[in-house]
Amino acid sequence: MTKKEKAKLITAKLIETYPEAVCSLDFTHDYELLIAGRLSAQCTDKRVNIVTKELFEKYPTLEAFANADINDLERIIMPCGLYKTKAKSVKEMCQQLIVNFNSKLPDTIEELTTLSGIGRKTANLIIGDIFQKPAIVTDTHCIRICNRLGLTKNSEPVKVEADLKKIIPPESSSRFCHCIVFHGREICKARGEKCEECSLKELCNHLKKRSAD
Repeated sequence: MTKKEKAKLITAKLIETYPEAVCSLDFTHDYELLIAGRLSAQCTDKRVNIVTKELFEKYPTLEAFANADINDLERIIMPCGLYKTKAKSVKEMCQQLIVNFNSKLPDTIEELTTLSGIGRKTANLIIGDIFQKPAIVTDTHCIRICNRLGLTKNSEPVKVEADLKKIIPPESSSRFCHCIVFHGREICKARGEKCEECSLKELCNHLKKRSAD
């Protein structure tokens, strides 16, 4: 079996196992996913959703964020950690969207990563979930699990993204990434993984190696 064939099988099994898997960040407007993605750095999605509930109610438009009082943004964002940097990014990215992109999210990685605080991970999330284009979001779950499965040997997000783009079916790439997150939270944890309950155990290099030891 080639790596591409294996990746296709894994993708199909994940989608079958987690048919409900979608982005776990709450948003209504497109730009709100961008903001939530920025706040999720070194923070759980669950906590981000608690914070953005207040944030999005207080600042209901892109213009409201662009004109927001930075001290108030910091106060609301504080539970997410790194609140000064994140508040500054949120205000600046909203200003940039208005001035540079006519208040609309750009649809390329290159343009999205020009926005304050936005890296490839959040940019790929936008590309996949907002624009429905092939995209690979390489978060910690994705990197850990894809290494265990033998889909990549890399640990750097950009290299993992490049490896997966070659083998994951493009039309299923966003669903693959969301399923991987679910799988990482429920089964293939960083510690205490539940290998015997895993729907991918017959395809897993990590389990084969562990069984052989």
